[in-house]
Amino acid sequence: MAPDRFRHFSAIDWSGAVGERQPGIAVAICGREGAPALVRPGHVWSRADVGGWLCDALPPDTLVGLDLGAALPFVDRGAYFPGWTESPADARALWRLVERWSAADPHLAATGFVAHEQAARHFRRHGGRVGDLFEPGRGRLRVTERAQAAAGLNPYSNLNLVGAAQVGKSSLTGMRVLHRLSGTIAIWPFDRVPATGSVIVEIYTTIAALAAGRRKGRAKMRTVAELDAALAAIGSPPAGIADPVTDHQCDALLTAAWLRTVAHDAALWRPAGMTPHVAATEGWTFGIG
Repeated sequence: MAPDRFRHFSAIDWSGAVGERQPGIAVAICGREGAPALVRPGHVWSRADVGGWLCDALPPDTLVGLDLGAALPFVDRGAYFPGWTESPADARALWRLVERWSAADPHLAATGFVAHEQAARHFRRHGGRVGDLFEPGRGRLRVTERAQAAAGLNPYSNLNLVGAAQVGKSSLTGMRVLHRLSGTIAIWPFDRVPATGSVIVEIYTTIAALAAGRRKGRAKMRTVAELDAALAAIGSPPAGIADPVTDHQCDALLTAAWLRTVAHDAALWRPAGMTPHVAATEGWTFGIG
């Protein structure tokens, strides 16, 4: 990737929680130089707000990192939902299926989809509801999540919807946004990276934290001092903000600056484990080689 391919770098800490406005959503952006900044400081974002910002207000040639899983496991069993006749053939079809069964859910939630009698068999949900086809333990993992584990990270299955570490709800609600953005903004690796224009990638903010010297298990930052130290470690100016800050804001600010430092790395755009089949069905987490 050419060093000057992108002019802006944005990271979005996402949330799959119930409700319209989500304090857990944070959006940050930086240019080729200078400190990262929060987009709309003080604003409590909705998922629809983020989708609207990406469609209508995103600066040109922005690399956008979304902190969610863009698809579900497929490769391990040759299907997202083995035994279900509606199981989709690729990620875009999965996004359409989630949208179809969640269309009546407000605020881009996905409760309708996970409640479907066939889909529910594959999820672990609240209230001790574990589908008979949910793999015990962490649950099924995508190829990129197995690569994360090999790199020393601690991934969980996107089919797990329970617990503080779960990412399943974020992933499913994010798929509804990706479905809406499909054809409007290139989404890697489901689309090829165009010569110009903005590109969305899946991120895992812990990767940025570790690159900045944060320790595994202590990746979260909750003070400006912690954030600025991490930014300095990756060569970024301090954020120029004051406490209090949330860990979500810190994640977004640091990851935006980190994207700027690695966007040109050709190896990250062509990870060894990402075959065309993996790219089309499961996607990949940017930053995992």
